[in-house]
Amino acid sequence: MSDQFRSVVRQLTPEIYENMRRAVELGRWPDGRTVSPQQRETCMQAIIAWEAEHVPEEQRTGYMPSADCESDAQSEAEQPVTIRSSATGRKDNARSDSSDVAAGIKGDDQDA
Repeated sequence: MSDQFRSVVRQLTPEIYENMRRAVELGRWPDGRTVSPQQRETCMQAIIAWEAEHVPEEQRTGYMPSADCESDAQSEAEQPVTIRSSATGRKDNARSDSSDVAAGIKGDDQDA
């Protein structure tokens, strides 16, 4: 990062930071003009640099908690899976589906 860029970032106000952040998110400047790829890249660099000086680490763009969190161990545990039919909203599982199919086949044979 050049000294000139650092100087410009130091002069950013919170309002300018928010406008740049919103422009990157929406792809448009507050006046409606489209953000060019070069503008998006420069704004992202400025946003990250500004946040490094003014925003707590856990609130910065792109922040990811460290890998040694206790919640990671919980998220890796096996979780039960319930399959729901989108048409009826009822719970389905492979056992009841195969039973229903088998009952339907037996019923068809009896009607014939």
